[in-house]
Amino acid sequence: MAAPLYTTASGLLFHAGKILILTVGLPARGKTHISRALERYLRWMGVKTQVVSLGDYRRKTLGGAKKLPPDYFTLGEKSPETMALRKMVSDGCEKLIGDFFESGGQVVIYDANNGSRTTRQALAEKYDKQGIHVIILESVCDNNEIIETNIRNVKISSPDYRGWDPDKAVQDYYERIRDREKSYETVEETTWPFIRIINVGEKMMVNNIRGYLQSRIVFFLMNIHNRPRMIYFARSGQSLIEHSYKADSDLSPAGWEYSERLKEFVVERRAKSLEQRGFDPNDRRLVIWTSTRRRAHHTAWPFLTPTPSTSIPQQLPLATSHLTVPPQSAVARNVVTTDEAGELTETKVTTSSSLKVKVIEKTQMCEINPGVWDGLTPDQAKKFYPQEWARFVKDPYAFRAPRAESYHDLSVRLEPILIELEREKEDLLIIGHSSVIRCLLAYLIGLPASEIPAIEIARGDLLEVVPTSYGVHSQAFHFWDGPGRRGEGIDGDGDHEDEEVGKSRRDETNFYENYAEDTKGKKRMTAMDLGCLSPGIWEGGDGGLAGGT
Repeated sequence: MAAPLYTTASGLLFHAGKILILTVGLPARGKTHISRALERYLRWMGVKTQVVSLGDYRRKTLGGAKKLPPDYFTLGEKSPETMALRKMVSDGCEKLIGDFFESGGQVVIYDANNGSRTTRQALAEKYDKQGIHVIILESVCDNNEIIETNIRNVKISSPDYRGWDPDKAVQDYYERIRDREKSYETVEETTWPFIRIINVGEKMMVNNIRGYLQSRIVFFLMNIHNRPRMIYFARSGQSLIEHSYKADSDLSPAGWEYSERLKEFVVERRAKSLEQRGFDPNDRRLVIWTSTRRRAHHTAWPFLTPTPSTSIPQQLPLATSHLTVPPQSAVARNVVTTDEAGELTETKVTTSSSLKVKVIEKTQMCEINPGVWDGLTPDQAKKFYPQEWARFVKDPYAFRAPRAESYHDLSVRLEPILIELEREKEDLLIIGHSSVIRCLLAYLIGLPASEIPAIEIARGDLLEVVPTSYGVHSQAFHFWDGPGRRGEGIDGDGDHEDEEVGKSRRDETNFYENYAEDTKGKKRMTAMDLGCLSPGIWEGGDGGLAGGT
């Protein structure tokens, strides 16, 4: 998505050649989490990447642990049957690796224990002879809390332990780890470039990493963690001037009411989710990210007040559109930081003195710039700019209107936000503009670039995304039917209308920000569809919209 501005004749990016990353580590050390996160990031950069998981391949071909011979995971001499099965699995994974490289792939992450020095040396020499760069990625963990959490949240949920008592499954997996510890050989050889990650990002050791792409891999791995958290997405409230990008207007009366309802629903939903996962909501802080536009950061103001406001005006005076002072219960300060390009950026941080909430305004999260199309309806843009409109319909992701941004430009602008998203360890609520939410969701869920403009983010829907080791678990909840849900002119009666009526009532004068155009002639993707697009997890999320009352 945020691909470079050039490509090579081979289709490989950054002149980096083909790369094989061999993961090394004992079970429950976060190898799968690291592999999937790295795969997601490299695909976002436009690099053709695939994770080949030995455990997943074994489960798909041989079934769960109950279907395997008793000596499959134990030390000592193996039976001929076990040796044949293990060889079949390893040969199958190596075939997948070879097939992906032959089909034009650039990076393969081989997710396996590879705890034997002899085994990984043989693998590295095999692919080095084929002209493939080999990197050894070792994950070491001596934090028992991380190991226990990983086992309970990930390992015992796999098909290997389906139907098991959780405590017995944990005990069995610890026995499997103890057997592997006896034969495990840590990476000490310096023949190949290697990266050692300690406690999933707490500390790193790097040896002989070369080139831009390999350096980007190290940079990303320095910013990840596997702490349990939840990420919420919601659009900002309706503003007084909805149709203009240039007019940084304040919230309308309906927008202020929406912000209060958003606070109530997020607090209620987050508490319920945390309790289901065994956490106390009072012990965890909620971090809120918004853009610097008034309608975005003002939507977060109710979170900074100890109690819901009971004095929302029915009609705000014009002067309120220039309010920049947070509630008295909050303290604001400006923080100047340096991004990855070395440029200084200013971020406003507001903390609540009574609630465990921190609001951060980020300039990179402002909505996409429509350029000369600002304030135009689709019919007007088609009439006044027919050639540009034809190019936009052909490729909404890459097209850039005069003096505007394309979705590709927006994706590049948001890359520092993606890194901060990976670094954030607290529960996160992103109150943003639909164009920005589309890009961030596409990154987390793993959607292709062509689908970004097709994602429709309706005002009044809350998206809950829970990162897991095998992908993300996403759910969508509906909590608002008032004015501004689909555009100006909605009476707010809450009735559900058919799709054509909903289209006609959308705010067409801001279509470049709100208009979801599907490039392939398919149904546009709504929040309900996104709830069904959680790749790589065993139990999918609830795709339906849950009632918000």
